[in-house]
Amino acid sequence: MAQERILVIGGGIAGMQAAAALREEGFAPLILERSPKTGGHVAGWDRLFPTQHPAGEVIDSLVAATRGIETVVGCEISALNPTESGVAALTADGRRFEGRAAVVATGFDLFDARLKEEYGYGMYENVITSAELEGMFREGRVTMRSGEAPGRVAILHCVGSRDEKVGQNHCSKVCCITGIKQAVELTEAVPGVQVTNFYMDLRAFGNGYEELYRRSQVEHGVTYIRGRISEAGETQDKRIQLKVEDTLVGRPLRMTVDMLVLLVGMRAPGCCAGFGMPTQPNGFFAPRNPYTGTVRSSLPGVYLAGTATGPKTIPETLNEAIAAARQIKLDLTR
Repeated sequence: MAQERILVIGGGIAGMQAAAALREEGFAPLILERSPKTGGHVAGWDRLFPTQHPAGEVIDSLVAATRGIETVVGCEISALNPTESGVAALTADGRRFEGRAAVVATGFDLFDARLKEEYGYGMYENVITSAELEGMFREGRVTMRSGEAPGRVAILHCVGSRDEKVGQNHCSKVCCITGIKQAVELTEAVPGVQVTNFYMDLRAFGNGYEELYRRSQVEHGVTYIRGRISEAGETQDKRIQLKVEDTLVGRPLRMTVDMLVLLVGMRAPGCCAGFGMPTQPNGFFAPRNPYTGTVRSSLPGVYLAGTATGPKTIPETLNEAIAAARQIKLDLTR
């Protein structure tokens, strides 16, 4: 008997894990990925919080787990439609893929830091995003545009998160611990660098997170200031001058740094508005039930995994992908 095909929309870590789990459940998964390769955002990261585990090892494990699974890259799905036998996925260029069911693992998009003009991203050469800093870590060289190592770095939290002005009211969940992790990595990559984190509220909720936060201060000398940067300007020598309000002591600060890192949050991808399924106020897909049906969508035969429904950590994402595969098995064999 031929194995039933299950479509997996998205080839990031949620999609790869879901595909591997579906194969173990006896299905024939088909991964449909819009990018030229699988791996998603995690493929561009260096080390993972809170253990500093290499991100590449997670990707290598998932590549091994999905070896032999049919994958189509450069394939952006524009619509999902129920059929008599399951689900059809349609692309803008007219291609059609059919399966008995589908797992939507479309992930997230990074917030566009250019929308926060007051920070100068795209205008000042030493204002970068947290994703770009990860790329520097992967390359083994953290430098300013001039090629020199920075002596002083500021990391700004909640850029594109918890911000009504840009319509991003939700918390992106992992930014705080990412800022802590990146601060530690900076001190390891650039001896003698001074790192300051500017935050609204530090949310170090996970196992090992609070411990990393403490180590960053005690062992790595990272400074934390509760306050928002109101404005960033570029000096004649290409350094970044910051205007900040320290909300704990209630006074304004001025600081000049060599590099400003913007911790960009997660935003819902455009497909969330185009798949014909309900979305939450934060723009991500809404599960059928937020307590007992988190991997089911409101569309028959369509399931949800990972950050398709909102910001999550890597372990949460992988576990939810396995849960989606298991739920499909249960639903299709009843």
